[in-house]
Amino acid sequence: MLTNLTIALDMMGGDYGPRSSIPAAVNAVNANAHLTLILCGNQQVITQELEALGSLSHPRLVIRHCSEVVTNACEPAVAVRNKKDSSMRVALDLVKSGEAQACVSAGNTGALFFMAHYVLKMLPGVKRPALISAVPTETKHPVYLLDLGANVHCDAETLYQFGIMGSVVAGQALGCDNPKVSLLNIGSEDIKGHEGIKQASQLMQQCDYINYIGYSEGSDIFSGKADVIVCEGFVGNVALKTCEGIAKLIMHKLIKALNKHFLYKCLAFLLRPVIKKLYKRVNPDQYNGASLVGLRGIVVKSHGNASAKAFHAAIDEAAREVERQLPEKIAAIFEQTHPLTK
Repeated sequence: MLTNLTIALDMMGGDYGPRSSIPAAVNAVNANAHLTLILCGNQQVITQELEALGSLSHPRLVIRHCSEVVTNACEPAVAVRNKKDSSMRVALDLVKSGEAQACVSAGNTGALFFMAHYVLKMLPGVKRPALISAVPTETKHPVYLLDLGANVHCDAETLYQFGIMGSVVAGQALGCDNPKVSLLNIGSEDIKGHEGIKQASQLMQQCDYINYIGYSEGSDIFSGKADVIVCEGFVGNVALKTCEGIAKLIMHKLIKALNKHFLYKCLAFLLRPVIKKLYKRVNPDQYNGASLVGLRGIVVKSHGNASAKAFHAAIDEAAREVERQLPEKIAAIFEQTHPLTK
């Protein structure tokens, strides 16, 4: 474990801003004695929130005042040009300068994508960054899904590169040398899908680094068939949010049914440990924090509506990525002789 870990937080982004990011930051530094957080945002607002939690004088919570905020309605190009003192931009600048080792933001996804691309630049050979996150499966290991919305449309080469980056991420997270990689498609047969998917499949088959196992359908996401599932950002974002919605629906229906009759309530009391374990397993909050991989720095995107617990999970994800040195490991793979990246 690193003994000196510094992460910059965009405190003003997301639906709740400091109301969720401040409690998350306090909980994160209290849970990790090696962690220092740079809180980027309006100093007065951050000070008030910290004071309310009795943590204003915490030695590992450093406030960096920012005069601007990137709102959800802000166009990405406008954010890059005109929001140079925003909490999002300052957090990214701290990563670029080396003052912080990673950045976490719950702000505008499009603005974060373009701003991170502009400030940090791409790793050599990488065409586009991608958002990747873990999704629970029937097995004890999650599956890593990318892209989750950074790139709405992708050509074959970009999907192929996502396969390489996803393989690095899953390999480090799962501790395996040869993670199984699949392409999300409308069917498992070779004839299914549009031309770009078919070309990406051929490229992955020809790559010695990727352990490509063919196509996956939507119903395969939770099966554990693959360790990495690659798709376009539009498809991935819809799939991820559908997964989260289904998880919430199941838990809502289960709790409602168990509270319907006295007998069911008694049964619920007996099954409480099982229900609690199930909820913990499928609760989207614990999987919050999608990594923007392919950049010369670590950037983690939190859900915009993240609770304090969920934002804390995103901070923990950033810390793990610093430990794993993901940009360096991805760069090492792309430096190897390869027909598309040489």
